[in-house]
Amino acid sequence: MTRAPHASKMSPPRRKVLRNFRSLLKDAGFPDRKEWTTRELRTSFVSLLSDHGIPIEVISRVVGHSGSATTERVYRKKLRPLIAAGAEAMDDIFEPGNHSVDAPREV
Repeated sequence: MTRAPHASKMSPPRRKVLRNFRSLLKDAGFPDRKEWTTRELRTSFVSLLSDHGIPIEVISRVVGHSGSATTERVYRKKLRPLIAAGAEAMDDIFEPGNHSVDAPREV
């Protein structure tokens, strides 16, 4: 987890969001709520979407990135399952003897 900046260094709207967020954590029974920031919510959100097979392009639009390159760079470790699944699919497609990718046959 990343440590939140001291409240005195935050803008009033950001301070209010963090205060409300920590109040929700308290209500939910989190013992270490001062260790959490809203950043963890965003990271968890991206991880859950990735783990459920949502395409990177969709994830990047949902989190407000202008393109998937930003999402891939920022959340590289969280997107690993999605990338691994793509690599496995390519292995299956290009498996020797798979006729769907063989050179076209002459007629």
